[in-house]
Formats: sequence, structure tokens, C-alpha cells
Amino acid sequence: MGTLDSQDSPMRRTSVEINEARLAHAQRVLGTSGIKETIDRALESVIRADLRRRLAERILSGDGVDRGDEALRGSRRWRR
Repeated sequence: MGTLDSQDSPMRRTSVEINEARLAHAQRVLGTSGIKETIDRALESVIRADLRRRLAERILSGDGVDRGDEALRGSRRWRR
């Protein structure tokens, strides 16, 4: 998935119908003012939530996570 930076990806101009109450609510939650900024932030938020969920699943399953003594000692040193 890489980066969430829109400058790295092609852009598409589109026209959609947007519920004004939902837009206003999202703008308050996200601290945005424009429609484009709100949509961009909302998309980033959904993508980041998905990445966090997938990481949590990976950690819980232990898949690709080194839980050896040395790795644990290293993580403890990092916290100090």
C-alpha cells in the first residue's frame, strides 16, 4: 500500500451527491472546512484504521512477529 500521499497517485475528477448533514458532521470531527479536504481526510482515516486493524491482527496471531527473548529485551530498552 505504501504511502497515503495523493501526489504519488493519479487523481480523478468526479461529481457526487453528498449529504450536507453528514458532511458538516465529518468536517467537525476531522477539523476540516472544504469538501475536498474532508473527503481526503476521511479516506486517509479509513485507510489508517484498516492498517491498524491488520497490524493488530498480525500481532495477535504472532505471524511475522518476533517474540523471542532478545526482541523483548530490545523493546524494553527502547521504552526506557
